[in-house]
Amino acid sequence: MTQPTPAPVRICPACDGFASAAITLGGRDRAGHRRTITAHCRTCHGTGTLPPLRTLIHAAAHAVFPRR
Repeated sequence: MTQPTPAPVRICPACDGFASAAITLGGRDRAGHRRTITAHCRTCHGTGTLPPLRTLIHAAAHAVFPRR
């Protein structure tokens, strides 16, 4: 019997799925480790994926046609 295939994951177009990056500050601390900060994608908030299209359409419909 065939199995249903899951819906493909929607990869964030802004970061192409690489949602977080460690950026070096250029120096080292006293122990010799590089000082870094973590930067997250603003579009997907560091997840690398977007919500399902159905969720986006539902939210847009409620924004345009609010229930009374």
